[in-house]
Amino acid sequence: MSADLSCLQLLQLADSAFPIGALAHSFGIESLIEAGLLGPADLELFLRGYLEEAGVVEAVFCREAARLARKSEVDFPIVRWREINDTLAALKPAREARASSAALGRNFLRAVLALGESSILRKVLEAADESSRLESFDDHPGMIEHSPAFGLVAGVLEFDEDSVVLAYLHQSVASFVSVFQRLLPLGQTHATRILWTLKPTMMEAATRSAACSLDNLSSFTPLLDWGAMEHPALHTRLFIS
Repeated sequence: MSADLSCLQLLQLADSAFPIGALAHSFGIESLIEAGLLGPADLELFLRGYLEEAGVVEAVFCREAARLARKSEVDFPIVRWREINDTLAALKPAREARASSAALGRNFLRAVLALGESSILRKVLEAADESSRLESFDDHPGMIEHSPAFGLVAGVLEFDEDSVVLAYLHQSVASFVSVFQRLLPLGQTHATRILWTLKPTMMEAATRSAACSLDNLSSFTPLLDWGAMEHPALHTRLFIS
């Protein structure tokens, strides 16, 4: 009964309808499509590359946050939590990518708190709000990245770690596919087939992330980084990022 409940809760948290504003973000994809660098025929290869590079990195941070929550039920280490988020932010050279992830992460924690109280999530949000009120040299003080936020909630709710990482990767790719559908002539059948075909790659990315740590990460996504940097300069924009 408990396993079934956890499964249902995880499905809801990873659903695109979960109210965190994810539909407003393209993470630079809008720029790539506007520049003619991405078309319907390129999408599966593009998303496969995303999973193999950035997807593994996000999964590692998701795992790290989940473990932190499980080990720190009594005295949650805010300093370590900030280090996790700051490290992930430092791996994202594009300002819009950092800002978008931070917005989704904070919205995610707030949405989960609306479902039920958690001392850890409350402490994290209060610390982020306090940091944002203080002067700081950081460009986004009190940052809460999306993948660590997802992992933190999973750790608080004691979900299975591997299932959580797979759910996070699946919802990330599903969000990208949704962006493509709104910007390209991509039908439902083609979109569904792409998401179905990429599931083994999601599993490979999740497996690779289990063997990594924050100290031995690498990711190379120059095209996506450029797209995020270029996005503010677009003449018209459908998405925030």
